[in-house]
Amino acid sequence: MIYVIGGRGRLGRAIAGSYPACDVEILERSVYEDWWQSGSDSRIRRYFEGAPPGSSVAVTAGVLDPAAPEAEHRRVNVELPANIIAGACAARLRVLTFGTVMERLIAHPNAYVASKAELGRIVAERAAAGDPVVHAQVHTLYGGGTPSPHMFVGQIAHALRQKVPFEMSPGRQLREYHHVDDEVAAVHALLETGLAGVVTLSHGAPCTLRDLAAHVFAAFGRQELLRIGARPEPPDDNYATVLQHPTWLAHVDFRPALPGVATYLQELLSDVQQQA
Repeated sequence: MIYVIGGRGRLGRAIAGSYPACDVEILERSVYEDWWQSGSDSRIRRYFEGAPPGSSVAVTAGVLDPAAPEAEHRRVNVELPANIIAGACAARLRVLTFGTVMERLIAHPNAYVASKAELGRIVAERAAAGDPVVHAQVHTLYGGGTPSPHMFVGQIAHALRQKVPFEMSPGRQLREYHHVDDEVAAVHALLETGLAGVVTLSHGAPCTLRDLAAHVFAAFGRQELLRIGARPEPPDDNYATVLQHPTWLAHVDFRPALPGVATYLQELLSDVQQQA
């Protein structure tokens, strides 16, 4: 059995949908919404005590928007999963949490990245102590619904739908874009390995934001909307590091980012595409 905490989000829905209905349980928010509170680990342990042997908990609930209050990031991204780790591991379940590759790529993290980095440190400590817990650092996800408005692809979608200029930096930042269905395949591979601690789900083929934007706007025939270099380049970002593609992900067929994102947006904005 796999228990999904945060089944309403993009990744949570995709993970839950990849298992037979009889093998997955999506916890209602009312069940876990106060599990962040101190002392909740004993209640969490009792909740999972009847789970079948070999069961896992996937904690996909999280606050992603860097503009959200720091206290909210800490409550949902650190305290909630930390208590779930303590309670579920005590009930002999394996726990999978999710973070971001930016935990290891930038020197001055925002509230979101900082909270995920703290969670990663907690997982590393628990794993070193022998607990079956793993923290997956993921790249940028797309697919599986509408993109978040604070994300780069979400801002591109807004510009295309509204037919307004899209202003961006010179776009030298490196990013891996993973379709959420490919990421789910990577999650299955990770669970099969039995790894513990902090791992990165990388395919090792990043693109620049400039190339991604240029490809998407060209696919829509709206190159005139793209304003590369209209905004300053962020000083603290990833401009050179390419993360390794682990051998245990070799069988996962990640689709190429440029055509993948373009196709996703064309399907999402089919009405805009027809008017171009």
